[in-house]
Order: sequence, then C-alpha cells, then structure tokens
Amino acid sequence: MRKAILIFLFIIMLLSVASCSSNTESSENTSSEIVQTVEPTQLVNKMTETELSRVDKHELTLLDVPQEPTTEAEPAQTEHKVSVEFHTPSIDEWRENIESYRDQMTNEEYEAAMENIRIAEEKGENGGNPYPSIILVDGHIVPYVIPNMIDPDYDGGRFEFTSTIMNENGEPEYEEEMSFESFEEYLDWIRKNDVECGYSDEMIEQDILNIQLAYEALKTGDYEVLPEGTVDLEDRSLYLWYEEEIGDFRDLWEYDRNAVEAIKDSIDEISIYDEELDKEFVVHVTLPPDYDKEKTYPVFFLTDGIWRFGNHTELRKVMEDGEAAPVILVSMWYSYNVNDADGNIRYFDLVVNRDKTLDFITDNLMPYLCENYHIDCANSTLYGHSDGGVFAHNALFKSDLYENQPFGNYIIGSPALWGLYNYNDNSNISSDDVVNDYGYFDRNEQLDKSVFLCAGSLEDPDYADNYNGHDTTLEGVAKLKERMESHGAALTYKLYDSHHYQYIPDMLIEFLKKTYSKQ
Repeated sequence: MRKAILIFLFIIMLLSVASCSSNTESSENTSSEIVQTVEPTQLVNKMTETELSRVDKHELTLLDVPQEPTTEAEPAQTEHKVSVEFHTPSIDEWRENIESYRDQMTNEEYEAAMENIRIAEEKGENGGNPYPSIILVDGHIVPYVIPNMIDPDYDGGRFEFTSTIMNENGEPEYEEEMSFESFEEYLDWIRKNDVECGYSDEMIEQDILNIQLAYEALKTGDYEVLPEGTVDLEDRSLYLWYEEEIGDFRDLWEYDRNAVEAIKDSIDEISIYDEELDKEFVVHVTLPPDYDKEKTYPVFFLTDGIWRFGNHTELRKVMEDGEAAPVILVSMWYSYNVNDADGNIRYFDLVVNRDKTLDFITDNLMPYLCENYHIDCANSTLYGHSDGGVFAHNALFKSDLYENQPFGNYIIGSPALWGLYNYNDNSNISSDDVVNDYGYFDRNEQLDKSVFLCAGSLEDPDYADNYNGHDTTLEGVAKLKERMESHGAALTYKLYDSHHYQYIPDMLIEFLKKTYSKQ
C-alpha cells in the first residue's frame, strides 16, 4: 500500500512539473468559465400560419413612455343607431319553456299548451313567434334586459323577469328572480351594478343612455333588423366595457426601473399571439452575463410576468456575482394594452383554460424560443404561483401527453387548487382529477421530472373566504406532497415563514443558486 501511494504521488509530481513548464500564453487561455457543452434541444413548432405571421422579437419597450393621444375630443354623438336581432324559438325550446313553468300552470293550461305544440309539429312550424334577443346601440351590445323585450306593451311601470347570470365564458351560472316597481328603479339598479363592476362614471352614463335608446326604439319600431345569427356574443369589441380595457397599461408593471435600465441591452421582448386563446402575450427574455449565442443554456420560465419580470434583475445579479451558473430568464404576461388588474383574465387562462395555455407554452412559445436561442430543455424550469401553481401542477402531470418536453424541473408555489371548484361548471374539473393528479400515475410508474413544492406557512387565512368547504391552500399542498412521496417522486418541499406571496423573491433566488450551481 505504501508503495502504491508513493507511485501515485510521483505521478502527481510529474503532472505538476509538466503543467508548470507550459508557456504563459497557454496558461492565460485556460478559463474557469463553465462552458455549456450540452446539445441544444429541438422542439416541434406547432404555430399556425397566423401565429407565425404575428410573432415579433424586438428590443425592450417596457421602459418607453406611451405617447399621449393628440387627437381633439370628438363632438358628442346626437344621432344613434339601434339594431335588433330576433330569435325564433324551436319546438324543443317551446316545450322546455312550458315544462319549466309546469308547477305554475293548471292541468288544463298545460294540456292546452302541449296540444298547441303537437299541432305546430304536425304543420312543421316553429315553436313560436320571433322575439328580440340581442340589441345593439351604435354597435355595442346592450347587456341588460329591456322591459319591452318581454312585454311589447310595457308602459314603464312594474315588471319582473328571471335573469340568467353568465360567467366570463358566456356560460350560464345561476338564475335570479328580478322585480322592479318602475323603469326608473330598474335604471338605478343598473347604475349600482355598474359601479360594483368598476366602470367609470362616463361609461355608466353611456350604459344607461344605451338602455334608454333601446327602450324607445322598441316602443316606436325605429330600429334595424339583423338576420338571426349575425351577432357574435364572444366578440369582446362589441361590448362597451371593452373600450376601457384598451390602452397602455405598462404603468401597472412592478419592477425597479433603474435596475432594468442597467441591463436593458440584455433583454429581448417578444410579442406572440395564440390563436386558440385568441390573446397576445408579451414575453421578456433576459440573457445571462457574458451570453454566448453559440452556447447552450437552461431556461428559467416564470409565469405572471407583470410581477415576476421584476425578479429578472435580482436573479441576474446572482449570476453576475458568481453564485449561480448562467441561465436564460423568461417571463410571460399579456400585452401592454390589456388591463387585468383584478386578475380575472389570468384566472381563466391559468385555471379554467389551463390546457389551452399549456398547449401554447409547450407547442408554440418554447419551440419558438428554442429556434432563437440554444436551450437545454431537460434542465429548464417552469415556475407558477397561486393560480400559476394550479397551472404548474397541471403542466407537470400532463407533460407525458405531449411530444415536446420543454421542462425538466417544476416549481409549484402555493397552488390555489380550491380555485378549481369556485367555477366547477366552467373548469370542467372534478375533485377526482386533482387528487389523481390528472391520471399521471395511472399512465406512468414514475415521475421523470424534478419538483419543488412550496408555500407560506401563514397564508391559509389570506383566502379563507374562498375555500367554500374545500381544502385550504396548505391542506391541498400537504395532500399533494403526500401523493408525490407515495410514488417516489423527486420532490423538494419547503414551507416559508410567510403569507401568500411575500416569500417568492427569496425563494426564486434560493432555487436558482441550488438548482443551477456553478459547481
């Protein structure tokens, strides 16, 4: 053994001498820099021709000051156009309507109504006379019931109707019985409802005016008749409130302007449209220090870019200080002309429409990024928090259903899984889907991804009013942890001494240092 050690030391000595005998130039060319030698990932880009035609990669514009409108104010409109689309009910609609009021009808009335349906069917007639179903004033849909839509002889007094409350997907959510003593009382109720919706005073008064104009037009018959099926109720531009959503809302973004100014030349901005969601997104790509376009880098992908873009400077500073290896930082949000201050659009895209958003990131956005940067997808990370945590959970456990595999690591932060049940009818989800993790372990024996699951230990009271008898955030996280551990998943779990979101900046830095260590 002693002899073997002596021989080993002798070899080390020889190597040392050989190294010292090298010339100075050769020594200086030896770099301690970590070279990315992994081959870049090739993903299949499934963007449509329309999507490809609308993608635009350019320099950062977030810091630009939006130009103020220079056009003079338009004069008040004095002439208005009312358009009405009528609907002719079918036999089935007629029958369904009668059955819904069965308990309010005598046997004789019910039998007479059903006899009328039988006669109409024999004659090949429709289920009734056409009635006004959609009204537009100056090209804007009137979103409220107009009394003389129900009763053509309405005189401004008492009226009642059953209102079907719709969700943001245009689907019925519940019914509500409405009763008003007069048309003026009805208008006062509409004003209060518009205030609760957050509409401006100007828009509220325009809304009231449109309702009054629609009412008068139905009384006098002074309106344009639109062919049935003309109006697309999903066309957001037809709604008055849409005008208040259009503008430039980059002032809502949260970031340190000076810090971004210092690295703006290392930030690419991408405008990219998704046809399935019918939305345009803005994507920020922050390149690491000493970026070499010939080298391959992992991507650290952050949802909720309106807040998380502000973390780019902090995360890049960690790389600058040599505390983490270089990675490409990517964050995604809506284009600057979309106002989602209340998070409603975000909720529907990350929770309700989570599969469509997953399609977009997996088959459109990440393949596009792989074509423009050398990316190591196997070592890349997808992060989501709260509603984004719901999305990250969905993305992880449906990853095996995709040809493209853009991420090897997932951060699931404080997933608001209870949010799935608040709109259960709209999200097409059952509790079985969540607790079964979308059937992943029915299809696979093991999870081939790494997961970091985290939350704030103090956050349960933050959203107590939203649980509605379902698991709290921490209860949902605990059950997810237990399920993953039972399947032997590569899981890291941590609770931070924090409320819902305050821990995020420190968590992201901690994750970067640990996952992308310079060693």
